[in-house]
Amino acid sequence: MRQPEVSISDIARIAGVSHTTVSRALRESPLISTETRERIQRLAGELGYTPNAIARSLQTKQTSTVGLVVTSIADPFFSDIVKGVEAVARASDFSVLLSASYNDPEQTLDIIETFHRRRVDGILVASSRISDNYGRRLHHTHIPTVLINSQVEGQANLLHWISVDDRRGAQMAVEHLLQLGHRAIGYLGSHSRPASNSQRHQGYLDALRAAGVEPLPSWVVTPPGDEASQEEDISAGQQALAPFLAAGVTAVFCYNDMIAIGMLASCHAKGVRVPQDLSVIGFDDITIASCVTPPLTTIHQPRVELGRLATQVMLDLLQDRPGADHTLCPTLVQRASTAPLST
Repeated sequence: MRQPEVSISDIARIAGVSHTTVSRALRESPLISTETRERIQRLAGELGYTPNAIARSLQTKQTSTVGLVVTSIADPFFSDIVKGVEAVARASDFSVLLSASYNDPEQTLDIIETFHRRRVDGILVASSRISDNYGRRLHHTHIPTVLINSQVEGQANLLHWISVDDRRGAQMAVEHLLQLGHRAIGYLGSHSRPASNSQRHQGYLDALRAAGVEPLPSWVVTPPGDEASQEEDISAGQQALAPFLAAGVTAVFCYNDMIAIGMLASCHAKGVRVPQDLSVIGFDDITIASCVTPPLTTIHQPRVELGRLATQVMLDLLQDRPGADHTLCPTLVQRASTAPLST
């Protein structure tokens, strides 16, 4: 049979003090002498006392929990975001409830509703595709909500957000290829991430046009898809090689690293040498990007910092401090999948 849990009353009885004295000692109250506080805390540890989070939340009106919604727990992009969220949350004695939406807006709403019912203190949503109407509803619930790399345009005025400068990152990728002598540069996009895909496509166009290059329609490929999954990304990269080769491009900027890895796999299978025949660059700098053959040149996103900043903004809002929105700058990571244009 399950043993009854040790309560504050049990500690008070054994220590010969009042319930209030034990409660204050466990909360590090300065009203209790250091000697008594240490004695009670030592006794609580020996008895195996565990604070009742539910009872404490009724007193403090807070549960010390954060709800985090990600697209997929299998996506390596989100693992570092979670790491950043947990680092800041734990330092403030908050727990993190994690759930995956699998890029389904309705599922995202269901998860947020569940978090709300569980009375989480704040909500973080990564790569959200929730509608403007629900954004307004979240705004009026008074639960601090912060979006990380939101995939819906127009929510910046309703909710706080943390994002990477997708447009600038794309410009950096294409400028790198231009510096290597490439002019016929393709863009392989992602239909399932509409907001960031739009920004990266625009950055691609900006860089080419600034160099006096007007891209052909055949240089841009955006495969259909709504999952935003690794499997979908890899398949997109594999299937897009043929149209790019037919279009005569000498380099391809891929929406993300997983798509680029799919393209590398297709190049290997079809005897296309990277980077001698085709330069390939990704976006994200996930861990595996440095392990593939050839190691992938990419745009680094500060994913841990995205998670850290989003959680800090949420904690600031909980303390009635003004929350700040942040746009982080990505950086170029040069590896072996890009090279000067062969003449």
